[in-house]
Amino acid sequence: MTNTLRPNGHQRTPLPPAQEAASPNPETRSAGPAGVEGTPTPSAGKSRPKKRDPFFDNAKFLAIVLVACGHSWEPLTDTSRAAEALYMWVYVFHMPAFIVISGYFSRSFDMRTDRLQRLVTGIAVPYVLFEVAYTYFKRWADEDPGYPISLLDPWYLTWFLIALFVWRLTTPLWKIVRWPVPLALAIAVLASVSPDIGDDLDLQRLLQFLPFFVVGLGMKPEHFQLVRRREVRILAVPVFAAALVFAYWAAPRTNAAWFYHRDSVQELGAPWWTGPIMTLAMFGCSMLLTAGFFAWVPRREMWFTALGAGTLYGYLLHGFLAKGSRFGGWYDDYSWLQTPWGAILVTFLAAGIVTVLCTSPVQRMFRFAVEPRMEWAFRRDAAELARDRAKKDKAQQAQGQAQQKTQKDRSEQAQQAE
Repeated sequence: MTNTLRPNGHQRTPLPPAQEAASPNPETRSAGPAGVEGTPTPSAGKSRPKKRDPFFDNAKFLAIVLVACGHSWEPLTDTSRAAEALYMWVYVFHMPAFIVISGYFSRSFDMRTDRLQRLVTGIAVPYVLFEVAYTYFKRWADEDPGYPISLLDPWYLTWFLIALFVWRLTTPLWKIVRWPVPLALAIAVLASVSPDIGDDLDLQRLLQFLPFFVVGLGMKPEHFQLVRRREVRILAVPVFAAALVFAYWAAPRTNAAWFYHRDSVQELGAPWWTGPIMTLAMFGCSMLLTAGFFAWVPRREMWFTALGAGTLYGYLLHGFLAKGSRFGGWYDDYSWLQTPWGAILVTFLAAGIVTVLCTSPVQRMFRFAVEPRMEWAFRRDAAELARDRAKKDKAQQAQGQAQQKTQKDRSEQAQQAE
């Protein structure tokens, strides 16, 4: 689920090239969901870590704040048309933006050993741990002791991790096909009209969100530079305003489940032919609003830039509070939360909580689950061992040369003294 820079006068400064993908979220260890952090880790064979680009950290942080706000508005949608409109409006672009960034930082992924290891430790292991944790949380908080643990049926937020795992594994395929985005859209359309896909690995959502990941794979730094142009930022304002007005009109007339992309059209009670129409229309709307979102993301370092390295923590951890508020009936027990002032308070509270969950102390506390190192679980390949031996030999050679030079200098000094 889900997760800034220089004033307008500097808008033409080119963005640095994409850095190597590592962990999810969008905030990967090497890039800085998933996903999904901290100082980038140099890839094998490289000695210097790459500098993080504030733009992407800012975008990830702002996106995760929107995710948390959207979850806080969901219980208000039954009694407030404005809350429902905001909820629909945000759901059109917040996860697509997150997924596009994830795809962008997956561009360098291949089957190299170190990248596969980070795929396991940065996505697969957190998925298993949080799927189990959420299951036990539901058993306790929702008083549902019989709720089963199933790694094949992601619950709540964990769908993004398993989706990112599969998407990233397919990256080499999208690099070789001629028309990757149209192919991904065709797959999404077919999924939308296939009610028999089932819930395993949340395949409906995985396939229907796939085009956004593929778009990210095909993006280059100059594409982000295009949406940062002044005219794009200006145009984004009426586009966002029109989308919000339309959402307010559509709120009582539209099933919000369309925006989750987790069901086929038949399961939503619509005829099959609406699948291609709605899939393509919503893809276009999501990309339009995502571009507007990127246009207004600051490019210089902001007070929250460093928090972009912890968005996966905020994404995975805030779900316990979001679901806990439903299980505990907080919105029903405190009726004033249903008022406009209550909705504003809930919004700021959600934004504040997810901000805290992205901070360094929280990262250090939960790194064992979100970014486990697990060197003990992997064999070192021959190439890595050879590189280490070469480095060790080089260091020993340099040390020997330094000692010889020191001895030579001492000998010369002794001769001069005589």
